Amino acid sequence: MRKYLLGIETSCDECSASVVSFDPERPLDPIQVESVATFSQIKIHQPYGGVVPEIASRNHLETVNEMIDEAIQVSGIDAKRDLEAIAVTNRPGLVGALLVGVSAAKSLAYALKKPLIPVHHLEGHSVSIFLADPGAEARKQEAEYPMLLAIVSGGHTNLYRMEDHPRSWSRDFLKKSLVGRSRDDAAGEAFDKTAKILGFPYPGGVWIDQEGRGGNPSAYPLPRALPQKSTLDFSFSGLKTAVSLLAERLRKENVLDKEIQNVCASVQEAIVDALLTKIYLAIREHGCRSLAIVGGVAANSRLRARLDSEWKAQGLSSAPVFPQMKYCTDNAAMIAGAGVFRFLQGNFLQEGDFLTLNAIANPES
Repeated sequence: MRKYLLGIETSCDECSASVVSFDPERPLDPIQVESVATFSQIKIHQPYGGVVPEIASRNHLETVNEMIDEAIQVSGIDAKRDLEAIAVTNRPGLVGALLVGVSAAKSLAYALKKPLIPVHHLEGHSVSIFLADPGAEARKQEAEYPMLLAIVSGGHTNLYRMEDHPRSWSRDFLKKSLVGRSRDDAAGEAFDKTAKILGFPYPGGVWIDQEGRGGNPSAYPLPRALPQKSTLDFSFSGLKTAVSLLAERLRKENVLDKEIQNVCASVQEAIVDALLTKIYLAIREHGCRSLAIVGGVAANSRLRARLDSEWKAQGLSSAPVFPQMKYCTDNAAMIAGAGVFRFLQGNFLQEGDFLTLNAIANPES
């Protein structure tokens, strides 16, 4: 008999709620997404060129109840009768935005007398490859362990060596399994910041991807920081400076518009090169048999194309695993999915404990 769990995500500029279902007797099966309701604040933040924390949290206040109601209604469940628990992102993120989701989840859990599950945002991304749509044929889980998990998003670029299925993950697996991380900007930030320099609206990653498809990725030599094999860490801050200087030169020569596709292709290649260099190195150093890439940058077409043609040469036993496109960016389905595995492990808060749950902006990973 399938069970239901509600997830809530408000860590940044996406206000999202989702109902997922799972079979406790078959914990290795994909988690089925019954509904997802998401309000994106992209248009609200575009005039500012990035996310404004105060505006984000205020908008979450206006939309979170609506998203929860919509997710429950679309799923067709009775919340009081059918929900097993409620999961919510409580770290890391914009503290004001997180507080909105945490407060809503605590109130709902208290009113419905349901357990509450605090979820690390990156843990949500980690399980996004285990989500399936209702009525669809169950996705074959191609990942073999040990698996290299790359979380590549707007705020994080981290590499983890995963020993087993998330059903067995410890509560501090993010800390224990970390093997590489960005020392400054994340890959998603590199896309957005270079796009802003080139005159594209926020968020810029999709524009770099789109324009770069028609350009020459070797047109402009841009830096790949930390090329040495002694580290699995990333650095993208130098790329931003190089693109700024390149754009300034091309504007003075009045050729930036003409060269924009080549510039975008070169920027994208520099980011993808830096990612894949460290990913391939980590696969070899840590004896990984498979690779999973999650987070917003996992949707990048150049990254996927290169992996499609290069993965066999890296000794992987199967093709790289990605979430469905709609689960790459922030969403509540992944938070609910992480909540399912924690619930099955018995890691949840009961009434009396969860009322003291707080939002944490920058915890250790």
